[in-house]
Amino acid sequence: MKYPSFKDLILFENDDYIVVNKPPFVASLDERGGSGEVNILRLAKQYSADAQVCHRLDKETSGAIIIAKTPDAYRNVAMQFEKRKVNKVYHAVVDGQFTFNELFIDLPILNDGNKSVTIDRKEGKRAETIFNSIKNYRHYTLVECKPITGRMHQIRIHLATQRAAIAGDDMYRGKPVFLSTMKKGYRIAKDDEELPIMKRFALHARHLVFKGLDGNDIVIDAPYPKDFATLIKLLDKFDA
Repeated sequence: MKYPSFKDLILFENDDYIVVNKPPFVASLDERGGSGEVNILRLAKQYSADAQVCHRLDKETSGAIIIAKTPDAYRNVAMQFEKRKVNKVYHAVVDGQFTFNELFIDLPILNDGNKSVTIDRKEGKRAETIFNSIKNYRHYTLVECKPITGRMHQIRIHLATQRAAIAGDDMYRGKPVFLSTMKKGYRIAKDDEELPIMKRFALHARHLVFKGLDGNDIVIDAPYPKDFATLIKLLDKFDA
């Protein structure tokens, strides 16, 4: 896999923070067992020696991620995350048609430590997300997801509880998106296998607002990466 230049990922930078648009398939931090793979933390440290990643995105999830350049900057954002003061907005494409209007999901999540999570009302930790439909297609819905808490896989499992699994998210029964499902008369050669439009689940961290050390808001918008933008373009063309 070809890794992008760190500079090309930067959406915002000042003396305290860098915000990057994380590409899909790049981990946020060193993964357990240290495979030595390139990740956002390593790339950031090559760019700014004391860099610390302030929160993580799943490896397949793309989008805005905050990196602190100093310990003070890191503490400042860590406190904002702890107090639920960071405003995060994700976009997801889900299987099926849904009309979510400020749908509030409050289902506790238990992380079993094995890269999977479950809804567990007794043992789980509080998890809250608000969902709004942005655009309905014939077979899919583009959904705005606002996580209030930050549990592992929170958006993915909360959507799955509504039978609105994210497209391509096989862990939560989301099916990959094929052009043949939406383009009438689409034919594939007899011996060819049709590949999905996206090779991952369709989730992107689109928007972030947090306060800098001076108390002023830092507002970030992360453009869709190529695969997500292509999916939306094809949905607009063939599934609207």
